[in-house]
Amino acid sequence: MVERRPGKAGELMGLAAAAGQEARVAAARRRLAQVRLTDDDRRVVTDELSEQFAVGRLDEGELHRRVDLVHDAVTHADLQPIFAGLPVSALYQPVARSSSKWRWAAFAAAVWLAVPFVLAGLLLLVFGREIAAAIFGIPAVAAIAYSYRWASRPRREERRQSGP
Repeated sequence: MVERRPGKAGELMGLAAAAGQEARVAAARRRLAQVRLTDDDRRVVTDELSEQFAVGRLDEGELHRRVDLVHDAVTHADLQPIFAGLPVSALYQPVARSSSKWRWAAFAAAVWLAVPFVLAGLLLLVFGREIAAAIFGIPAVAAIAYSYRWASRPRREERRQSGP
């Protein structure tokens, strides 16, 4: 049997990402193995099995058999045979981390840096130096607006993807 070796860096990165995902799922299962199931966990598993039935991976008899196993299960370890031969359940998928917190921290820093320039521009405007006020104030306000738009980008993308 000849083993196929990936030839490109992109293929290697893809394999590494897939292996990392599998390792995270396996670690999540090990952590949860002895934890007792809640009613919400059973609901998530039942919904996942229903989705698998809807796409045609399970027939009706197999669905009923697996749902009965879900109701008899006590711990997460008891769920492993239920998902045999199926894609990973949403229950064990890693939670996506929000990367927007550091963006908002950067926005706050940009505001703190721009506020003295805005105040200097307002002070110059009061004393009749409109050109100097524009030189100080307008770039600072533009920097605040740009950094706000940059910080709120992930939220806008989430809304766009979930869309109407």
